[in-house]
Amino acid sequence: MERLLMEYLPILIFIGIAGVIAGALILVPVLIAPSKPDPEKLSAYECGFNAFSDSRGRFEVRFYLVSILFIIFDLEVAFLFPWAITLGDTGVFAFWSMVVFLGVLTVGFIYEWKKGALEWE
Repeated sequence: MERLLMEYLPILIFIGIAGVIAGALILVPVLIAPSKPDPEKLSAYECGFNAFSDSRGRFEVRFYLVSILFIIFDLEVAFLFPWAITLGDTGVFAFWSMVVFLGVLTVGFIYEWKKGALEWE
């Protein structure tokens, strides 16, 4: 049992070293960096003008729809690369499984398109 636990020792050493480095990277700038803020630095924005409205304003639903569509198609690409690389080894079942997966995504895309989620007015 002791031999089995000794196999985890490199992992614990790695976690310990990573913790020390992370702590040092957080602590050293706090101690060394100068902290002399001036009124210009403390202003709301450094771009030269004040904000137009409250920063907690609501976004339109279209922003969320576009972001969800982006995530869906990004995940589709993440599934397509490993599938394409291993297609010769996985066979016909994997091919038709991916065809069904792409079909479901295509139906969802057509639905979003028909609902006008991709239209900007």
